[in-house]
Amino acid sequence: MAESAAETSLRLSFDESRTKVILRTTDDYREDLVQLAARFRTGGQLGPLAVSVDIDDLLAQLNAISAWPHHTGVEWDPELRELVLGILQDADAVKKRLEAPDQALEVSPDDVPGMLGDGWKAELNGFQRRDIAKLLSLQHGANFSVPGAGKTRVALAVYAAQKAQGKASRLLVVCPKSAYESWQYETGACFVHALRPWFPDGPHDPFAEVLIVNYERLDRSLGMLAAWLQAAPSMIILDEAHRMKLGARGTYGAACMALGPLARRRLILTGTPAPNGPKDLENLLGFVWPGHGQRSVVQAVAGGDLRHASTVLRPLFTRTTKQELGLPPMEVHVRYVDMPSLHAEIYSSLVAGMNNGARDDLSTLGKSALRLLMAATSPALLLEGATQYEPLAYQLPPLEIPQGDSLFTLLQDLPDYELSPKYQEAVAIVAANAAQGRKTLVWTTFVRSLTTLQKLLEAYGPAAVYGGTPDREEQIRRFREDPSCMVLISNPATLGEGISLHHVCHDAVYVDRDFMAGRFLQSLDRIHRLGLDPSAETRVTVLAARNTIDQVVEVRLDQKLEFMGKILDDPSVQQLSDLQEEPSVAAGLAPSDMAALLQHVGIG
Repeated sequence: MAESAAETSLRLSFDESRTKVILRTTDDYREDLVQLAARFRTGGQLGPLAVSVDIDDLLAQLNAISAWPHHTGVEWDPELRELVLGILQDADAVKKRLEAPDQALEVSPDDVPGMLGDGWKAELNGFQRRDIAKLLSLQHGANFSVPGAGKTRVALAVYAAQKAQGKASRLLVVCPKSAYESWQYETGACFVHALRPWFPDGPHDPFAEVLIVNYERLDRSLGMLAAWLQAAPSMIILDEAHRMKLGARGTYGAACMALGPLARRRLILTGTPAPNGPKDLENLLGFVWPGHGQRSVVQAVAGGDLRHASTVLRPLFTRTTKQELGLPPMEVHVRYVDMPSLHAEIYSSLVAGMNNGARDDLSTLGKSALRLLMAATSPALLLEGATQYEPLAYQLPPLEIPQGDSLFTLLQDLPDYELSPKYQEAVAIVAANAAQGRKTLVWTTFVRSLTTLQKLLEAYGPAAVYGGTPDREEQIRRFREDPSCMVLISNPATLGEGISLHHVCHDAVYVDRDFMAGRFLQSLDRIHRLGLDPSAETRVTVLAARNTIDQVVEVRLDQKLEFMGKILDDPSVQQLSDLQEEPSVAAGLAPSDMAALLQHVGIG
């Protein structure tokens, strides 16, 4: 990378999205540019004198630039140049770490307390000091510890060490809205003088040291966030980083990839780094180490030996497991229910109808999968209510089914004739738990299913939290504090992250699950996390309708959890891929899920 010469023959700069690099040349070097573009997997002509290349691709193939015939005329945009120099230094550090994983870290756990500065006051346990030491030994890092291990506090300690060394003076935290409370609390609890947070939802605070923003706001706030990071030496933290697992192909990922190079230090936090397989992990580590992280994952898993891959990648991340936390074991069982005759007839009709769909269209299959998931719980959910939140109007006890009615008419009136066996089972479990003074957390994917359960469980003072809940905090407070509120009903998309219920609740019921393994794992940890009473008995029941898509979901989740457990070398995750069946007492579809779904509907 030479300084700009009198004649510039090749200029490299970011595009507007900051996820691609534009290479521009002059007429004299037009053919050379074509040849150069061919050396990049993502190289594409923008015109006769300009080429676009994904930044990760460019960084992985930097040697290609050295072959430019007029290397003294290569000019780099200053921001891109700084990123490339930093990446080269990082790549060297990562290479050394991968080649000598047993070599002592530059920072030891005993060094950590003295590195955090006079402003730090929070206590750190042994595994937190270990994780901080490892992260400080790398320029950038990833913390894949399980929820409840204190990843927020570890991340703030890394920032405190950077601040004490004068390497960072402000912090950008990207997280789900559900994690705002935790970040606001920890930025006050960890420091003698609380860090001053600013949420873009509120009025502008020019003196804020910490800017906390949710993923949904990233795209429309990109300019403001970029300016904020560039105004002073900064660190960026992605909390629940699996939300940008699509990398530059997704809205969240593209925004994160654009912001990452502007920060002096990048750190990602997630307990579920590979919910759908290695591609997710590639994109996460590609954010941390552009050009090198992605390639490291590809090379590690290429042979198919996941235990070897875990050993190879382990130096690049830190993870505290549930076994290290010393948590009492969690009992997870699957409970199968049989569909009543009318329920089964309607479900079979839906499956038959899918044969006419486009088998290679992921969007169409995704919608079909959601319909089947609804139908496995209650086909009545497929019908539009007066509002999206209207509960099903069940007649209890069910009426006799009249003979001769059309299937469509019966579908409309299904709640009059059959009570969903899953709802029946969920009510029975909540009732049994309440009789023992135990509160229950009930999970269901669909809002109308949630409001239906809310009505069926009226006797237990239910709290409910979903996207349309206006008083979310009050509902959670009531479940935690009100002894008459024995059940909380929610969906993993709303409450699967950033909330702790383990002090008051030790029972969970899944009325349904979709294909998203990460979301399932995250939701489990709402009631099974650090701080749990050692004598607590944590029980989780997964309800599944026999001979339905529920069994397809179970197989696919098993495979994803098996992969994630092996790549993270975490037996507790692998154990979840083999749920024990117990007797009854009363979709996030990924491309790799398509084959299993098509086989279920008979067109695989």
